[in-house]
Amino acid sequence: MSFEVLEKLEAKVQSAVDTISILQMEIDELKQSNSELAQTNSGLTETNAQLQQQNDQLQGEHQLWQERLRTLLGKMDEMEETV
Repeated sequence: MSFEVLEKLEAKVQSAVDTISILQMEIDELKQSNSELAQTNSGLTETNAQLQQQNDQLQGEHQLWQERLRTLLGKMDEMEETV
């Protein structure tokens, strides 16, 4: 009977070792995935900053064009009034 108990215990220990090995492999995969996601996040953050800067620049240019158009329209209105 004690031999059967030892066999059951050995089976449980082996099962625990197998489970630990599987979990360790999953942890390694998750660490790799986390590292890849961190790199992707870093790249996206950089891209976002560049796009924000470009957007700010384009908005500034848009404002300048609006001001120029207003000035030109104002000059055209003045010319019409004098004619």
